[in-house]
Amino acid sequence: MVNVVAIIPARSGSKSLADKNIKELSGHPLIAYSIAAAKMSKKIDRVIVSTNSQKYAKIAKQYGAEAPFIRPDEFSTDTSTDKDFLVHAMNWLEKK
Repeated sequence: MVNVVAIIPARSGSKSLADKNIKELSGHPLIAYSIAAAKMSKKIDRVIVSTNSQKYAKIAKQYGAEAPFIRPDEFSTDTSTDKDFLVHAMNWLEKK
């Protein structure tokens, strides 16, 4: 059996639009829409939010995602790549 995991990035600290991932759009934080889309998929078994923020993690959990870890600062900079947070999340999942 193959488990399919959706990993949603939600870094706090955006310089162009502060807290853009939790800005409200039609009454819900922006991240809620990504979580809902992943949860609606019949092919995704788990929805995990990779974030460097306890506040974002709490909101993600309220919308039904897992936020089992806080992403380290070195993978949460303006110059961090998608590969950085994905490898961190996959390594965390493999160990746990």
